[in-house]
Amino acid sequence: MRADRLVSVVLLLRQRGRLTADQLARELEVSTRTVLRDIDALSTAGVPVYADRGRHGGFSLLPGFRTELTGLTHDEALALLTAGSGQGEKVFGLSAPLASAMRKVVDALPEGHRANLNDAATRFLVEPETDLLSRRPTAEDLAPGVMSEVRRSVLTGRRLRFDYSASGETPSTRVVDPIGLVTVRSRTYLLATRSGKERTYRLSRMLRAEVLPQSAQRPAQVDLVRTWAERSAQFLSEGHLPVSVIVRQSRRDELLNNARAVRAEELAGDGGWVRLDITFEDLRHAVWAVWQLGADAEVLEPASVRRALCERAKTLVTRYQP
Repeated sequence: MRADRLVSVVLLLRQRGRLTADQLARELEVSTRTVLRDIDALSTAGVPVYADRGRHGGFSLLPGFRTELTGLTHDEALALLTAGSGQGEKVFGLSAPLASAMRKVVDALPEGHRANLNDAATRFLVEPETDLLSRRPTAEDLAPGVMSEVRRSVLTGRRLRFDYSASGETPSTRVVDPIGLVTVRSRTYLLATRSGKERTYRLSRMLRAEVLPQSAQRPAQVDLVRTWAERSAQFLSEGHLPVSVIVRQSRRDELLNNARAVRAEELAGDGGWVRLDITFEDLRHAVWAVWQLGADAEVLEPASVRRALCERAKTLVTRYQP
């Protein structure tokens, strides 16, 4: 890990020029003392890094010094930089390694292409924080250390023990054999087996996680695309409440963010509406989700949801009638 960090220090100084110890520490997510030790190690190894004293000082490399990383075409480097410019850096807790990889990508290009590539990458934006309607995506709040332990369990093929707080249930401890990680709409899921049965867990519901020394009982190869499709089909077949609803296209995503799954979708007429067949956990969940949209949504079926919405509306009319 230290060797990778030393390479990152060199690449940062090459690409940004003079940087202070504090700036390097923030970039590398380490302490200032660690940065100073790394600078000493680089100097001892013969890397021409030197310090400028004073108020505007910092560390720099002698002009002309560069590392040699080759093999990337312009479009390959551009693809990697673009992928790392959006939400991808937050996936699976790999933001720091991705930042390090991006520095190596930039340094791999000839001097004449580097500035053009950086400019090109700034003209592509992947999954910004808000859409045109200023709606922010729902952030996944993970307990400290959960992502790193789950990721390590998946990659090393070791069993995983975690405390899980399922919806409407008392938190309990589970021991599973991990298969893979899947991220969908900013939510991360662990695909696993437990006592030989297929299970899917949301990482945001894990209170703590710990890799166990025992080897996981799992196949040597896995097709996550096929496995996820099978799990999704199984989820849709379980006892959730199916609802058919028409909603304004401008508020479609808002409704889907509160649904469990979508079964079908089609345009409804010429007035900017769309029909959705979606599932909710239960009647209460469905009524709550549709109620948020007011007159911009209408449940077509089942009748139980329509009746519940009607009763809620009557209650408010009675309460607020002059």
